[in-house]
Amino acid sequence: MALVTGAGRGIGRAVAQRLSRDGYRVALSARNESDLSEAASACPGETLVLPADITAADAADRVLGGVEDTWGPVEVLVANAGAGTSASLAKTTDAQWERMLDLNLTAPFRCIRRAVPGMVERGFGRIVVVASVAAKAGEPYICAYTASKHGVLGLVRSAAAELASSGVTVNAVCPGYVETPMTESTVAGIVEKTGRTPEEARTALERKQPIGRLVSADEVAQAVAFCVANGAVNGQGVNIDGGAVQS
Repeated sequence: MALVTGAGRGIGRAVAQRLSRDGYRVALSARNESDLSEAASACPGETLVLPADITAADAADRVLGGVEDTWGPVEVLVANAGAGTSASLAKTTDAQWERMLDLNLTAPFRCIRRAVPGMVERGFGRIVVVASVAAKAGEPYICAYTASKHGVLGLVRSAAAELASSGVTVNAVCPGYVETPMTESTVAGIVEKTGRTPEEARTALERKQPIGRLVSADEVAQAVAFCVANGAVNGQGVNIDGGAVQS
């Protein structure tokens, strides 16, 4: 069975639905219960809805414990919950910095830490973190977001090296700009700060990717499914950005 965090919208919803189509029972977690219920209703297989703020110190234990109490141990963990923020370096506040680290780095760490012992004991596990191409390259005005994503890719690589002989793989997928509510917020931020129209802002993001368009959430979900299916893929940060970052 699989657990997907941040499963109420966007990439997380697409991942939950893809894993469900692939035959997994899927537990979905996010803060908004109505979003989770809507996402779960679109999954063809059995689902479990577990509302939680994944940044809470006890959230990983409560969510994974809830899955274990209902279905048993988690076989596949997709740590997708995340968010972005934008500000110049000099104007990035402590609160922005701490939120990015809490949500994009500490929360995945806690979920992985909680899931690993059981996976190792059974000799099988698949962990996939939804990172970002910001884990591979810096970009202006997103220093807190970029730092958190670089950090989570480091976590993935270290965990993969440590667990390689155990039957547990740990990978990251690193999307560029995806057709999601998060990108809609980015477009709104550009409009507010620059005076561009929404269409101009969106086009600017599309042009950052050589394919000339936004990535779809389903394309990211396909990459997650690949990491889950292939046990020889380990410690990787798989870019899904139309070729913007070649690594």
